[in-house]
Amino acid sequence: MDTTSSEESPEQLVRFLAGTATLEGQLVVPSGARGVVLFAHGSGSGRHSPRNLYVARVLREAGLATLLIDLLSADEEQVDRRTGHLRFDIVLLADRLIASTDLLAQTPATRALRVGYFGASTGAGAALVAAAKRPEIVAAIVSRGGRPDLAGPSLPLVQAPTLLIVGGNDTPVISMNRDAMEKLCVDTKLEIVAGASHLFEEPGTLEAVARLARDWFCRHLGVASRN
Repeated sequence: MDTTSSEESPEQLVRFLAGTATLEGQLVVPSGARGVVLFAHGSGSGRHSPRNLYVARVLREAGLATLLIDLLSADEEQVDRRTGHLRFDIVLLADRLIASTDLLAQTPATRALRVGYFGASTGAGAALVAAAKRPEIVAAIVSRGGRPDLAGPSLPLVQAPTLLIVGGNDTPVISMNRDAMEKLCVDTKLEIVAGASHLFEEPGTLEAVARLARDWFCRHLGVASRN
């Protein structure tokens, strides 16, 4: 792993191998952090997603470290822009999340921290599959506008408390999340944000997502919220 940082920011650029692919991400560890949240972006998105960047900032203000990762390499991103198929390869994305989780366990600044996953859209399905494969490490999951149905047979194997956040206007995804709740065998909660669409672009809706995620992670990662 190569790690670089700037003097103006505590943000670190991390590069590491996941199988044959080289992945990149941004790691920020606030002073005194007691938990770390790994972001799994959704369809056609990446670590520079403004929505995830905003949520990550709110989590860091609450004392949580964050790792925003590109789950596809630069070459794979180019292929996916043409075909759109890799963003729905849940097994591949879950394997990349597991590699990212293992990275956190090997990094001195994060190896002692409890791990949470924040997944959006298809990234939420990948987060649930990865959590089922790392039950001893992943302590909490938050899904934003997620596709937990894509986790399929992994759902009953998830051991991490899971919060499902869906926009009130995102009717098909609400149904998918309700169906997934019936298959999850852990502490699970569904929060429907009134007036929100799939991307939570309406005024105040993304702020609601960030508050809900912050409170869930602080509760389950053993962090006393600073807000």
